[in-house]
Amino acid sequence: MSKIKEREIKLIELTKEYCSQNLDDDYSQLSEKLIKKLGRKRSVPFESGKIEIWAAGVIHALGTINFLFDKSGEPHVTASDINNYFGTNQSTVTGKSKQIRDLLKLAYFDKDFSTRGIIKQNSLKNMVVMNGFIVSIR
Repeated sequence: MSKIKEREIKLIELTKEYCSQNLDDDYSQLSEKLIKKLGRKRSVPFESGKIEIWAAGVIHALGTINFLFDKSGEPHVTASDINNYFGTNQSTVTGKSKQIRDLLKLAYFDKDFSTRGIIKQNSLKNMVVMNGFIVSIR
């Protein structure tokens, strides 16, 4: 087994464990999907560096685009909660999170990496742009 595949498996294990203890199955599945997508990149970003930082970065990136840090949402954790769990530094994890979001072009209401709750809440899901105007598809 290649070094990258071993790191991918370890990264999935770390994020699944965190999600089972602190989040939900939705985040667990999205984390695995995101890690596998990163693993298919020509230059795999998690090939080097501390694996715990990458695990925290994955959770943080998904949390950022899914409003995980909003106290009114469920589930909810803080960035500090993530860093305390993985024993990581906030600025380092925030940097990895941004790197992941930039690399995969992740944004709010991302069709591939949004939680089911966020998809339901998205008021723009039934809208399209036609001739420069936003209109309902209904």
